[in-house]
Amino acid sequence: MTSSKSGTTPETPRASTASKAANRAAKAPKAPKAAKGLKAAKVPKAESHLALVRRARRINRELAEVYPYAHPELDFRNPFELLVATVLSAQTTDLRVNQTTPALFAAYPTPEDMAAAVPEEMEELIRPTGFFRAKTKSLLGLSAALRDDFGGEVPGRLEDLVKLPGVGRKTANVVLGNAFGVPGITVDTHFGRLVRRWKWTDEEDPVKVEAVIADIFPKSEWTMLSHRVIFHGRRICHSRKPACGACPIAPLCPSYGEGETDPEKAAKLLKYEMGGYPGQRLSPPADFPGKPAPALGAA
Repeated sequence: MTSSKSGTTPETPRASTASKAANRAAKAPKAPKAAKGLKAAKVPKAESHLALVRRARRINRELAEVYPYAHPELDFRNPFELLVATVLSAQTTDLRVNQTTPALFAAYPTPEDMAAAVPEEMEELIRPTGFFRAKTKSLLGLSAALRDDFGGEVPGRLEDLVKLPGVGRKTANVVLGNAFGVPGITVDTHFGRLVRRWKWTDEEDPVKVEAVIADIFPKSEWTMLSHRVIFHGRRICHSRKPACGACPIAPLCPSYGEGETDPEKAAKLLKYEMGGYPGQRLSPPADFPGKPAPALGAA
């Protein structure tokens, strides 16, 4: 099985509240603040496809500068772990999944082990992620399918992945892009919300959104574009109250003004490393500028 291990960040001694804040401020990236008086970018009602492509690609380039370290926010060491973690991530946060999977993978490190699990025992392990009975059913089913139909290996083709219990196009694209290096667009709630805010599309159906975005960007950009957009949606462009006044792409956004435009107030809305707080991964990549997330039950 292909492995893509991420390093483990060692524990550090407890520091005072002041020193912790200072460390966060020193390590956290600084999001460029949007100046007061900005207006939403004007998008012509009859914007040509070429103009839309140019505008979308410029936003992507700007996001690449803000999030050069963008990455999948699920902890995993191989395709099987990523597949399982992605299934568990439905209707919960990546943080809660990352806090739950260490015990799960210690108990069931391979598809063969997981397929033989006692359902009630697995349910208890994944209970923190919610919908644990349905997720247990999916994990048992996909593990049995991997064991019986794929020799215990996660397949590297979309058409094979979507046949597994509990695996749809979004999950398949996450696994393909991050475990196999096969470009894919991950249309989760953040991605869909932002591409509609940016007027790249007005489609609501994830499959249709994926098709539209695939036509705007070269295939080589699909996986990293997904990470950047999702990072931005989680850190700055929130669903209910986007931090417009601290958004680095505010001058390019036709929806600027939907959220807080005052720079100081907007800065208080920033999340994860942008706000000086831990990220979602317990074992983040070496180039991640923020702090690792705490283990389940940690203070």
